[in-house]
Amino acid sequence: MRQWFCPGLRLPPIGMSLDVFDVDYFIEQTRGYVEIVKEIPAEIASREPFKVDCSKRKGQFDYVESVLPVLLEHQYISLTPSVNQRRDRNPSYAKASYCQGCYNALRLNKKVESKAIELLQTIPKPFVSLHLRFEPDMVAYSRCAYTDLSSKSLDSIEAARGEGRKVLTGDAARLWRNRGKCPLTPSETAFILQALGIPTSTNIYLAAGDGLMELEGFTSVYKNMYTKSSLLTHEDFERMHGNTKAALDYYVSVNSDAYIATFFGNMDKMVTAMRTMQGLQKTLVLSRRAFANYTAAGLAGEQLANAMWDAHREEYIRGKGSALPEHCFCEFRL
Repeated sequence: MRQWFCPGLRLPPIGMSLDVFDVDYFIEQTRGYVEIVKEIPAEIASREPFKVDCSKRKGQFDYVESVLPVLLEHQYISLTPSVNQRRDRNPSYAKASYCQGCYNALRLNKKVESKAIELLQTIPKPFVSLHLRFEPDMVAYSRCAYTDLSSKSLDSIEAARGEGRKVLTGDAARLWRNRGKCPLTPSETAFILQALGIPTSTNIYLAAGDGLMELEGFTSVYKNMYTKSSLLTHEDFERMHGNTKAALDYYVSVNSDAYIATFFGNMDKMVTAMRTMQGLQKTLVLSRRAFANYTAAGLAGEQLANAMWDAHREEYIRGKGSALPEHCFCEFRL
């Protein structure tokens, strides 16, 4: 077994709403950085905010250039944030505020945290938290074609696809997949974990939402798998809404002995960054690009396994994947 995981180890993600976070704690911890109010003054709340949607902006998006003039003009705006933010020109106090809001001021509320701690305590130790993504809507959105899936999975993907997301074909499909845009299937994930020397007897907590397809491709190899529904009481699980379930996965993943993601989405970015902030560096994001390119080149079996180990070698040995930029904004203090 390789050294990255061994038995000897002793901003909220999109999709979670404010009802899982400790709002009062957030307001207290950001005092001095930015003023936050729970209710908008009546003279402002009586009118509609000017809507500013930055979510589709591409490239090096800059809030100062694009949003500040609108805020100064209208005074009251509703903002849909951009994921592509330019930070190189932000002053140090803005970077310090950003760090405080994203990490130091963010924690689950007492009720959700208590349930998350209870869940964490029930998982056999040591364990890997695996964020496995292969739901119908995600696969449909990727526009990738899969041939070795069950008819049930293919029907679910087609139902989620709709009219606007046609499957890519020909050279476009090949280039798209080789860029790492296609989600790993559960069986492909199991293959890569074995290539990395992670024993099939490893305890694995599955951090995943409802509707995961082809899961037997993973559980037929890694049998010691645990989920929220298998560890919590039926009553507890049925009472939870999606936000709470996602918050539990987030908490367990941050506090796991090791964290592996098959996709680098919003939750993965937050978990890996939070783990790095806390010095929990046994974190890895699997390379979809490497798997696609090697399989396209005809590699299979032991050759493919060795190639995947080489592709992950540096991050695996260092014990951390892509989490924080080289020049972290959390280096700044007010």
